[in-house]
Amino acid sequence: MAMISASMVKELREKTGAGMMDCKAALNETKGAIEPAIDWLRKKGLAKAAKKSGRVAAEGLVALAHRGDHGVVVEVNSETDFVARNEGFQKLVRDIAHIALEKGDNIEALKAANYPGGGTVADAVSQAIATIGENMTLRRAKRLAVSNGIIGTYIHNLVAEGVGKIAVLVALESPGKHADLATFGREIAMHVAAANPFALDSTSLDKDTVARERAILAEKHQGKPAHVIEKIVDSGLKTFYKEVCLIDQAYVRDPSKTVGQAVQEFGNQIKQPLRIAGFVRYALGEGIEKSESDFAAEVAAAVKG
Repeated sequence: MAMISASMVKELREKTGAGMMDCKAALNETKGAIEPAIDWLRKKGLAKAAKKSGRVAAEGLVALAHRGDHGVVVEVNSETDFVARNEGFQKLVRDIAHIALEKGDNIEALKAANYPGGGTVADAVSQAIATIGENMTLRRAKRLAVSNGIIGTYIHNLVAEGVGKIAVLVALESPGKHADLATFGREIAMHVAAANPFALDSTSLDKDTVARERAILAEKHQGKPAHVIEKIVDSGLKTFYKEVCLIDQAYVRDPSKTVGQAVQEFGNQIKQPLRIAGFVRYALGEGIEKSESDFAAEVAAAVKG
């Protein structure tokens, strides 16, 4: 049997996008010859990943996993929404979320983590690409933990257990009973899903975002005295905070109060201190620029080719 080195496996993976174990098996079959190994993988349908890698993957699923005081959300993208209905893909995304719950949210470390049944998470994604025939990407992951309390969760547009189109984690810091906190945490998570806040409060907002908003408000009132503009800008920022800061937003379940007031009232109700320590909201495909394709043009190009 030929001696198969790590560099040979790496080279074959880069050329084909196939999983590590599949590359090793191919090299063993071809006694270490790279080109025949590529052909072997292609015949097995395992070299599709590399050919698909240039396509935009903006569909897919988000998933969450949680246990008591910590939780994680992940996003795995595919090319089309049809893949989200595939049970194998759903299981893959759900499995990755549970692995991230234990291993953390560093994407490179997550890709290198062991996947149930053998190989790594990256291998499992490559295998799914080869099997389903679409490009897929483990795009991002975020872990949230609380020192004393619970993680409230909610998935919007639930597709299957643990996976959907929007996933939310909310960290509630409190010594209160976990059952009570979990119910309220889910309600706040539902609010986050609906209202899409930028930050927990005004002090947590990105400074560039605030500066940009301040500049826009000032520009609208050019020509007025500086002290008047300053008052208008300050007032406008307060309105802006009510729109984008979770604590200051009108509570979706009762718009007559803010989320901050709802939190204070619930704390009084359970007779325990309570605060929102943080939140994570993942919406499928946000921030990905989807390419618009002309189907007729694509067919015409294919015919000419």
